[in-house]
Amino acid sequence: MPQKTFKPIRKRTFEIIEKSQPRNKADMFFDYLIISFIVLNVIAVTISSYKDLPSNLEKFLQTFEVISIAVFTFEYLLRLWTAKFLFKESKHPYISYIFSFMAIIDLLAILPFYIPFIIPFDLRYLRMISMMRLLRVFKLNRYNHSMHAIYKVLKKEKDILLTTIFITTILLLLASSLMYYVENAAQPEKFPNIVASLWWAVATLTTVGYGDVYPVTAVGKIISGVIAILGIGLVALPTGIISSGFITEINNKKNVQKTKCPNCGKELK
Repeated sequence: MPQKTFKPIRKRTFEIIEKSQPRNKADMFFDYLIISFIVLNVIAVTISSYKDLPSNLEKFLQTFEVISIAVFTFEYLLRLWTAKFLFKESKHPYISYIFSFMAIIDLLAILPFYIPFIIPFDLRYLRMISMMRLLRVFKLNRYNHSMHAIYKVLKKEKDILLTTIFITTILLLLASSLMYYVENAAQPEKFPNIVASLWWAVATLTTVGYGDVYPVTAVGKIISGVIAILGIGLVALPTGIISSGFITEINNKKNVQKTKCPNCGKELK
């Protein structure tokens, strides 16, 4: 009996947190609540980076952090509780949810608060862990259609993007190796080894060119020019892939919306 009683409650909870309806007040309230907490948390983390804050403001930020952790922890537990509706085809829906991308983001958003209670940390490392709270901004992916579309594009085009990254990595290693052997004798302090030369390769290949490290030999300048030209085309590849996929995703979404009834949401024949 208790299981039958909780089933409709669990399903309704899932509908509120996952399948939000624009005209449903409960769904909209939950969405706006989480979005507000995410935005305010990013602002709070930014403010907390200032030194010598007033004691009243520090106490307020600490109190707000505790409240935020309570809200985000409760949200995480609700999503875990209703995971079987999201992962219907999975034999282990709860495990599938825990290792899903957004669930990992949710966990990383609250984990920095609990870690110091479990494992003692040096204050220097604790500050770095606390900055992980900024990961909460990625929780907006659930409520922002554009971010969700980009995520879908990255997932769809991951094989091509990984190939591009692999080629770029090879080019970086090749460029830094060549520059080391060409420039080391002339500038041993700027190109002491291949790893140090990698900084020049990254700055040149991305066409940033900070000017802190640059070749002085004729051969080095020729190599630098070739790498810079290659960088213009190679770095533009991922941008073109993502842009093309994003436009395709938007067009597909518009086509789907045209084939659905605006009132009931059912597909039109």
